[in-house]
Formats: sequence, C-alpha cells, structure tokens
Amino acid sequence: MSLIIEAPPVPLGTDEQRVLRVGKTRVPLDTVVYAFNQGASPEEIVMSYPTLDLVDVYAVINYYLYNRAEVDAYIQQRESEAERIRTENEKRFPSAGIRARLLARRQENGV
Repeated sequence: MSLIIEAPPVPLGTDEQRVLRVGKTRVPLDTVVYAFNQGASPEEIVMSYPTLDLVDVYAVINYYLYNRAEVDAYIQQRESEAERIRTENEKRFPSAGIRARLLARRQENGV
C-alpha cells in the first residue's frame, strides 16, 4: 500500500467585491486570521463561526502560515481601503449636528 501525498486545494474563494471568503461561507479570510493571531484554536474559531468547517479552518491557517507575508499584505490593503471608505463617508455624511437635524426633521413631519 502506498500513500498518495497530495495537498487539497485551499478553501478560499473570491466574492463579487474581491473579498476572500473561507469555504462556501461568507466568513472572510481576515476574520479567521485575526482570530488565530489572537490565540484562538481552529476549534474555537469554528465555535465562534459555526458556518465554517473545521477542516477548512485548518487548511486556511496552514495556508496563512506558509504565505504569511502575502496574506498580511492582503489584509493591510483591505484595512487601508476600509479606512479610505470610512473617511469618505464621514466627509459626505458629517455627524456634527445630526441630533439637531433629526429633531428638526421630526418637527417638520409633525411627529
């Protein structure tokens, strides 16, 4: 009997927004990596995100450990993009005076 040594494909897929998701779930790669880096075991990660398969979490962590620089760069890029969007939204929709605007709108509508 001989064993065939072959690595299964990494259970990562890209959605319409080019976000890497784990397996057939909506859980992003970032979430699994963050939990792992915070000390969570694969079992704890699956307990927190029950849509994940334990085998997929182990495979993704394995991929991360072998490709740490690339995955960290991907996560940094996503964080930078999120910050850019947050800043843009804060400029477009300033929160200063929002209570007064909402109360004024409420009075206009007779509520």
